[in-house]
Formats: sequence, C-alpha cells, structure tokens
Amino acid sequence: MANADEYILTLSCPDRPGIVHAVTGFLAEHNLNIVDSQQFGDPSTKKFFMRVHFASTSTSDSPLDLSSLRNSFGATASELSMDFSLSCVADKPRVLIMVSKIGHCLNDLLFRQSIGQLKIDIPLIISNHPDFAPLAATYNIPFHHLPVTPTTKTLQEDAILNLVSEHNIDLIVLARYMQVLSPKLCERMSGRIVNIHHSFLPSFKGAKPYHQAYERGVKIVGATAHFVTSELDEGPIIEQDVVRVDHAMSPKDLTTEGSNVESKVLATAVKWVTEKRVLLNGHKTIVFN
Repeated sequence: MANADEYILTLSCPDRPGIVHAVTGFLAEHNLNIVDSQQFGDPSTKKFFMRVHFASTSTSDSPLDLSSLRNSFGATASELSMDFSLSCVADKPRVLIMVSKIGHCLNDLLFRQSIGQLKIDIPLIISNHPDFAPLAATYNIPFHHLPVTPTTKTLQEDAILNLVSEHNIDLIVLARYMQVLSPKLCERMSGRIVNIHHSFLPSFKGAKPYHQAYERGVKIVGATAHFVTSELDEGPIIEQDVVRVDHAMSPKDLTTEGSNVESKVLATAVKWVTEKRVLLNGHKTIVFN
C-alpha cells in the first residue's frame, strides 16, 4: 500500500547550474527526506528535467499540507522558470478507458488494476460499440456506449468531455479505440491521452496491419504507446517493445503475438504515466523508469 506520507515532485525548466541544489535545499528546509531522485539535462533542448520521490519526517498524525507546500515552492519555481507538479503517492489517478471491438488491452488493464499492479481508479469505460459491457460489469465499472458516425462525432465527443469533467478524469487511455479524435478533444486533454499503436510508427498504417506484416515477411512485430496529438499517430512516444516472429507464422499467429506485446506496452505506459515518470520534452518524452 502506498504511504500517505510519500510524495512526488516533477519539474522541467531551462537548464542552468544550481537547480538540484535549489530543489534539495527546499526539501531539507521543510524537513522532507528524499527517497529517490532522477534528473536529466537535455543538451539539445537546453532543458532540465527532474523527478523526486520524498517523504515527510513529521511525527504528527496530520498529513503534509500539499497546497501550502506548492505555494512555498512557487518562489523557487518562479526564480528558475519551472513547470512543476506535486502529488501524493497514495492518490490514485482517475483513468477513463476507451475501447472499440478489440478487447485484449482493455481486459489486461482491468485485470492489472484489480490485482494492484496498476495503482489507478477506473470510474468508467466508454465504447462506440456495446460488446464489452459484460466485461465491464464483471469489474463493477460503469460502461457507457456512445456510438459515433461522421454526423454525430461532435456530439459524441461533447458527451465524452462531459463525462471527463463529471468524473474528474486525470488520464484517458485508448485501449484499441478505433476512432480518430478531433483536434478539439486532443487539445482539451493535451498530454493526458495515451494510445497504443501496432508495430513501430508509422509502419503498416490502416486496416489489417498484421496481414500487411505477413505479406512483407517481417521478422519482428511490436507496439508503440504514445501521447495523442491532433497529428494522427505522431504523438510523443512513451514506450515500445518487439517480439521476434518467423516465416512459419500465419497472420493469426502474428496477430496473437502482436496483441500480447500491445497489452504489455500499453500497461507499462499507463503505469509510468500515472506514477509521474513521464515528462514531455517537445515532441519527445523523458521517462524516469
């Protein structure tokens, strides 16, 4: 169980001497103990990134006042032109899962969450098809069937955004949701939508990717988890993996291998994002795993 007295500080800012000293000094002044810390200075973008896991050393039963700590850190952040986030380790991010008619990633995420491998809350599932309502019911998660056509897309996405607001959603996960999101939705949830894509971007776009891979005689199949932007399948990459295949495998065999790696890669990406291990760096990511 996550300790209610443990916290995560993430930050990014223009690189310069003294950043680590300023951050660690601030924590020490507030009697906070660093559990672990990771940092990276990007020589190409001249930006500095840091993730600090720290704990309160207070013997009081009262939890740390995060709001007050954020305000206090604001002076340091302002001086160093920082973007920062401060959160409690015990707080579970609220994740909306969206799916269409292919369910392996959904099933994997629900199982991992149910056994505590993913420390998240899943208040609801949205689909443009009704197929996985029974699966959602087995986990006692509300299922919203929101069908979509070209003429109803705007209304359907407005309904999605209303549910995001109603349920205080922190992250949307597209678990093989086979619809292109509008620029409006991408902008409203910028940096807070994760998608899984078969193969390595931009290979084998369109229908039946594993059949295309079979026709080309590929030797590996893989998956890419990335943040969603208005540019289709071009968002910053979070995680990738591959599995070796060979000439004896059928399209069905390739699909099975691909499904397995997709599930693994998406679950890893969700874990890292919700543990505040992923920071955006332009069109790329910094991943403190």
